[in-house]
Amino acid sequence: MSNTLQPFFDHWRNRYLLMRHGHSQANQQGLIISSPERGLNDFGLSAMGEQQLAQAVAEWGWPAPSRVVHSDFLRTTQTAARVASAFKLERVVDKRLRERFFGDFEGQADAHYPDVWALDSLDAGHCQHQVEAVSSVAARMSAVMEGLEQQYDGETILLVSHGDPLQILLTVLAKKPLTQHREQPALLPASVTLINA
Repeated sequence: MSNTLQPFFDHWRNRYLLMRHGHSQANQQGLIISSPERGLNDFGLSAMGEQQLAQAVAEWGWPAPSRVVHSDFLRTTQTAARVASAFKLERVVDKRLRERFFGDFEGQADAHYPDVWALDSLDAGHCQHQVEAVSSVAARMSAVMEGLEQQYDGETILLVSHGDPLQILLTVLAKKPLTQHREQPALLPASVTLINA
């Protein structure tokens, strides 16, 4: 359930663990939940997600985090809380790690994801169906890491976010065109990707 990527440049000050939230109630119900109105207080982890987190913490095979930063959606907050508790760390919320907003498809069946991804592959700046552009997600996710690089040195920082934002960030880090973000290996719920410093 992990992927390891080398950084696209060799002067990271910190090491990063990118974690997708555990299996959620939205995953269970096959729904797109991407708005703060729905995601902040509802659609937390499913029973399966709770089990995934318990297993991930019990079998932690990555460097121990020294900081935990997470999206403020319920499913990411619960995920971050499980890991932070295990390592006796405080958590910091960063709204820029939120789920990508899927516009007109909010609250609808997750069968609509491929429709958006097909448009993404043609234009990373598109906002069709009121969807947040891939380029916008890339900018905010990159800004999180750039800010942490300026603020800390020698830390192992766990970023807990969502599938699309993390795959878009990994595309940036790999220096690939943003239109190719779905060509990254799919990030499974509760998976961790290590960015080596």
